[in-house]
Amino acid sequence: MARYAYAPLSVEEGRGGRRLPHEAAAEAERAAKVADRMPMFVGVCVLVAITFVLSRSPQSAANAVVGGAGGGNAATAVGGGGVATVPQGTATVGGGGSLSSSSSSHASSVIASSSGITADVKGGNEDVPAVIQISPPARDSPSAASTATTASLTSSSTDSSCDCDGKVDPSTVDLGALRAAALDATPPHIIECSAAKDGESQSACHLPKATRFAALKQKGATLWMTGCSGAGKTTIATALEDRLVKAYGKHVYRLDGDNLRTGINRDLTFTEADRAESVRRTGEIATLFAESGVITLVGLISPYRADRDAVRKRHEDQGIPFYEIFLDVPVDELKKRDPKGQYARVESGELKHFTCIDDPYEPPAKPEITLKTHELEIEQSADILFRRLEMDGVLEGAPKIAPPGLPNPDGDEVIDLHVPEHLRAVRREEAEGLPKVLITDLDLNWLQVIGEGWASPLKGFMREGTLLEVLHFNSILVDPFNLTENKDIHSATTNFESFKRHRAPDRVSMSVPITLSCTDYTKVAIESSSKKAVALTTQMGEVVAILRDPEIYPNRKEEIIARMFGVIDPGHPYIQQINKGGDHLIGGEVELLDRIRYNDGLDRWRKTSTEIMAEFEEKGADTVYAFQTRNPTHAGHAYLMRSAGENLKKEGYKKPVLWLSPLGGWTKEDDVPLDVRVKQHEEVLNSGLEHPGGLDPATTVMAIWPSPMVYAGPTEVQFHAKSRRSAGASYFVVGRDPAGMKGSHLAEAHPDDDLYDGDHGRYVLQNSPGIGSMKMLSFVKVMYDITDNVMKVPDDGRPDDFISISGSKMRLLARNGAVPCSETDIPTDLVGSNCVPSGFMVPKGWDIVVDYYKNIDSPRWIPWSRPVVDPAASSRTEKSGKFGSLDFQLKHKDYESFWHDIPLRPSSGEDVVVNLVTEIPLRMTAKMEVQKALPGNPISQDSNSDGSPRYYTYGTPFFNYGYIPQTWEDPNLKDSLGNGGDNDPLDVMEIGSVRLEMGSITPCRVLGHLELIDEGEMDNKVLCIALSDPDAPRIHNIGDLERTKPGTVDRLKDWLKRYKTSDGKPENALASEDMTSAKEAMELIEETHMRWKNLCGKGAGYTSGDHGFWLAAPGCKGR
Repeated sequence: MARYAYAPLSVEEGRGGRRLPHEAAAEAERAAKVADRMPMFVGVCVLVAITFVLSRSPQSAANAVVGGAGGGNAATAVGGGGVATVPQGTATVGGGGSLSSSSSSHASSVIASSSGITADVKGGNEDVPAVIQISPPARDSPSAASTATTASLTSSSTDSSCDCDGKVDPSTVDLGALRAAALDATPPHIIECSAAKDGESQSACHLPKATRFAALKQKGATLWMTGCSGAGKTTIATALEDRLVKAYGKHVYRLDGDNLRTGINRDLTFTEADRAESVRRTGEIATLFAESGVITLVGLISPYRADRDAVRKRHEDQGIPFYEIFLDVPVDELKKRDPKGQYARVESGELKHFTCIDDPYEPPAKPEITLKTHELEIEQSADILFRRLEMDGVLEGAPKIAPPGLPNPDGDEVIDLHVPEHLRAVRREEAEGLPKVLITDLDLNWLQVIGEGWASPLKGFMREGTLLEVLHFNSILVDPFNLTENKDIHSATTNFESFKRHRAPDRVSMSVPITLSCTDYTKVAIESSSKKAVALTTQMGEVVAILRDPEIYPNRKEEIIARMFGVIDPGHPYIQQINKGGDHLIGGEVELLDRIRYNDGLDRWRKTSTEIMAEFEEKGADTVYAFQTRNPTHAGHAYLMRSAGENLKKEGYKKPVLWLSPLGGWTKEDDVPLDVRVKQHEEVLNSGLEHPGGLDPATTVMAIWPSPMVYAGPTEVQFHAKSRRSAGASYFVVGRDPAGMKGSHLAEAHPDDDLYDGDHGRYVLQNSPGIGSMKMLSFVKVMYDITDNVMKVPDDGRPDDFISISGSKMRLLARNGAVPCSETDIPTDLVGSNCVPSGFMVPKGWDIVVDYYKNIDSPRWIPWSRPVVDPAASSRTEKSGKFGSLDFQLKHKDYESFWHDIPLRPSSGEDVVVNLVTEIPLRMTAKMEVQKALPGNPISQDSNSDGSPRYYTYGTPFFNYGYIPQTWEDPNLKDSLGNGGDNDPLDVMEIGSVRLEMGSITPCRVLGHLELIDEGEMDNKVLCIALSDPDAPRIHNIGDLERTKPGTVDRLKDWLKRYKTSDGKPENALASEDMTSAKEAMELIEETHMRWKNLCGKGAGYTSGDHGFWLAAPGCKGR
């Protein structure tokens, strides 16, 4: 903290050469500073003395003196030394010096004190008026470091009514010149404290402006309103002050002629010099006010450009925003207004020297804002000023980091959590050695939301404390500038035992929990690791991010659901997703290893929040309004969006830009697919303004918003709005029942009916905590006008001209392949006529919608953002279908059958080496398996009971998984407990560290096996290590495995017993907790191989039939 070290002035008092006591004790290093201050002190003394003289009657004023303390008793001296008497006829200048006046007509000269000021009194002819002239001393004088003056004063009483007895007539003193000279003689910067260096501003000793402004939640600025009398300066300033204080709670103060001349400017007249001094003083006050964080509104005529420019420079020197506002009103208009009757008095000749009439007014050369108030309403003028302050970030305390006109992201920080390109290789290498945490495709959507800044200021999955704030307040407290030492509150481990002395000062909207769940399996892996980070791994095994300093805490699903949704509906699609999650949540900050891409043909519409903000800036947006879509855009939507833009222009915005923002994350099954919506929106933009359903691409930005949909009604819509603000939107278009849906048949209160009241979402959003300055634009009801084929607000005067086209009617028409109606004869029964009005939707957009609804069950649609991933299969395989769907198949180029034609063993090698066919590569959770019943026995994805592709949900597999070809676990082969084989090839878990390609054939050393009892079936799991693995030379048996990779066997057993529990199924059992030897495992392999031979009719034993399998491969029953 700065140490304040004020240096008192040190002057001789003129009392016998005696010094004041404090002078003797003054520090030697202050001598130079004293010399610097002396001219200012002298100037102040002169001004004070003259003010004193002017305040006296002419008779007593004759004896006034100018300067500091002196001796004598005939006149009063006012100065730094207090009040003293001096001999009559003597004037003192400064401290200790004297100005003599003799009875002769000749001048007497005196030399002022050590300040270097020289004053000459010239009194010759009495007809010559008294004049004081001040000039600086020679540069080589002893006080050249400071500015001094030479004063010449000539006096006469010939033309004066003053009985001055030969002294100075105060009426002839040029006070303006004295004041200007005193200011010129003053150093530009007064060193106030030890923190400031020579030439620095005194603000160096105060609380930093950035800190002050952040705490006050506003910046200081001066709005200097200049213009002729009656132009509206005070009126408009009052209106603006009223709005800023009452509606926005800002600290504002208004300075004008009335409150200034009541006090600080009470001594000033209306001369040119005094007007200049009035402007200077007001400018100084405004500078201090603004620097303290006050929005200062100044309303002064301030007619002279140079005076205003000096004030501007003073603000610029202090780094304070200064807005010169010219109220440009013609004089004739001012005369008509004449609120105080002054122009009438000028016309009658009663008032002289009236600015803008017979005294000059110099208009600003380049004002920041010009207001023609005769063409504007008072509120319109106030709006213009308000928007400028808003656009420049003055109404926010944080530094402006968004383009002009666009809001800062929540938390006043741009969030971009992508690892810089030059560090990606290092981070990827680090991630390989970290515990792996499985994330679903839904989790991947949330990761993108976090990493790209859509949930600012969140920097990771929520820790427990953050989640509690979200659940209870729909917002979080933040301290971006560390005012209360809470800057890192959301990135620190939650502590329920210790709390900061002060809580964070700012509240920002955050209504939706963004959490990451995990199972016991993952929790144990994290807690048993010495690492302080984990690697987030997708369902397809791709490591996409690192999460630092993981915080694991209970997943209180019931509490989260109750507070998030406020309804009881077990069939709600997102509630089901929450209930599927693990029993634990992981919080921590994330680093994205690369841009999240989905490779689905829509990535060009996926932009980060900073990229979208840059696009808004490129289009010159001075405000942005966002329109979220989950449906195709018809002409009614286009009408609302166009109208919103026009209304914003009427409010004074020059370039409002529309953000067409289709939701891209997870949605429920019956929502319109993402690709259908995006492609239809493309046609809306391609049509431009030529069609009533089109939008202007010059003023529209389309970009996919990556968030999932959670269907939480009023709770969720708050997040929709807040997230758009993070990319620059100031307005959010919100309709009826935003983010709502109908309850399922399991809903407690509203089965098959709206879960939320349709009006609640908009109401809650408008009044939600932390929403800040964001404004809402509400939907209005629009209908189709058959007279001009345009959707608009219906005219109550002609109701028969308007028809309603609901969403359900649109879907039915599309499903029926409706064609355009006649433009001149639109039927009232659109469904019966199977036609759609031509102005309802852009034609090519309608074609896309029809194609979807007529082929709604086709697998070609992209419901939501899910990564299209290459399976990274062996180069010796052939792929068909889309990986991640049930139509995907993988076949081998060299073998007709993946099961029957690949040999059991490699052609040469150890006795315990077999061929492993990899179905599921390391870290992948897609449940791939060989298809026994399909021709060629291809590898494809297994399905759940509901027909969806199956994935492991227990965690990220730490092994490669596959099978041994030409083996079969015969159901007729029973173990000691009576469990038969699972009717599949023999399963293998390869425990190396290298990811094997899907469909690859890898020689693998057998180490042993475990017998798993899975739903009453014997499902043996062989353990092996690929001969190509770096650890293979050291691992030949289970003992070697435990020495090389301790704990591997226990992790395998945990996986086998519990991997289905995350799907709500019971635990499996092991026939024995002990792993068998390699020899015993090889005996099992030989037995299952013999059973396969029997299946193919090649064995000498029992033949069981084909079991519905495809056995026509050359290696089995084929030729």
